[in-house]
Amino acid sequence: MKQYIVDAFTDELFKGNPAAVCVMDEWISDGLMRNIAAENNLSETAFAVRDGEGYRLRWFTPKSEIDFCGHATLAASFVIANFIETECKTIKYKTLSGEMSVEIKDSVFVMNFPRYKLNPVEVTDAMERSIGVKPVFAFLDRDLLMVLNSEDDVFGLMPDFSAMGELAGLCIAVTAKGTEHDCVSRVFAPELNVPEDPVTGSTHCMIAPYWAERLGKSSITAFQASERTGVLYAEVCGERVKISGQAVLYGISEIFVN
Repeated sequence: MKQYIVDAFTDELFKGNPAAVCVMDEWISDGLMRNIAAENNLSETAFAVRDGEGYRLRWFTPKSEIDFCGHATLAASFVIANFIETECKTIKYKTLSGEMSVEIKDSVFVMNFPRYKLNPVEVTDAMERSIGVKPVFAFLDRDLLMVLNSEDDVFGLMPDFSAMGELAGLCIAVTAKGTEHDCVSRVFAPELNVPEDPVTGSTHCMIAPYWAERLGKSSITAFQASERTGVLYAEVCGERVKISGQAVLYGISEIFVN
């Protein structure tokens, strides 16, 4: 079985967020997909199978299947557009989070995702312990989003992953207003065996609506300040968020599985 490794949300190798992608003729077992994802030891591995006019798309971390992953969707779209259906301009997916579509505009992939809700929650001592700084605001949907005073707080924070175990949320995100970009962020997912995620498309379905409302604009540019770094372009469209980015191919390999 062929596997592609793609760096998503970047136009440079060794930046952005790497994801593995397997586009298959038919489904393999869930156990085998979990084992492949664990062997890859990347934050996500995407598996896609043709389904009608589009694809059924699933995402696995090294630990388990998840309901939504932005950068692995970008990586899968890059593979399909460059190696499977080289003339396609739109790719449709069926996923655990519903239907999604990706438009291809030159080298940019525009992904249409569901918007997360900004449910305010109380700022707690546990939040402060987990990141070493007290958030100004906090919001909870699938992920926990903590808003900090400054981008320097985001850049310099030292996460306490044991303390993060006390917090609700699949991913733990911090964000602040940026200087070179509209906002900056970092995202942690210790529950998924991903201490810090390099670039997180799905969590920006929460970050983008917050900053779009706060800044009074529908389109924002977001910088994720992980070690690898990445840039996302987001447009809030009602209950949907369009997140755009580029990707580059790192490698192609063969997986020897029955």
